[in-house]
Amino acid sequence: MGIHWSALAVGALIIGGVAVSVAKMSTKPAASPTPVAVQVPKEFSLTAQKGQAAFDANCAKCHGQNASGTDQGPPLVHAIYNPGHHSDEAFFVAAKLGVRAHHWPYGNMPPQPQVSAGEVAAIVAYVRELQAANGIVARPHQM
Repeated sequence: MGIHWSALAVGALIIGGVAVSVAKMSTKPAASPTPVAVQVPKEFSLTAQKGQAAFDANCAKCHGQNASGTDQGPPLVHAIYNPGHHSDEAFFVAAKLGVRAHHWPYGNMPPQPQVSAGEVAAIVAYVRELQAANGIVARPHQM
């Protein structure tokens, strides 16, 4: 029984191809160019105005002015944060418990205990109004 080198080579190529495919599937998406260009509405609701102040004080350092992102955190004005994929409740959980890195390569977001539930509600209104001004609408989540 001789070794069939050509069969071994084909097998190695197939295994290598599968390994590359699996690695690509598990790789996190590359960071979006930050900051992203954000269209700001001419007017924000009163709640969103309060949210903008709370966002600027607590979130903008990492998530950027007008939620446009920085090299420390992703833009929240991005389709991945549409209400069908990240509900309003997800923002409350993120502020309270933090978030493990899952969409972006920025690392984990720590809890933000200094931000009250009322401030988070206003921040969500602000982010959602920014998203709407940039054409980001609820879409069903797809894996």
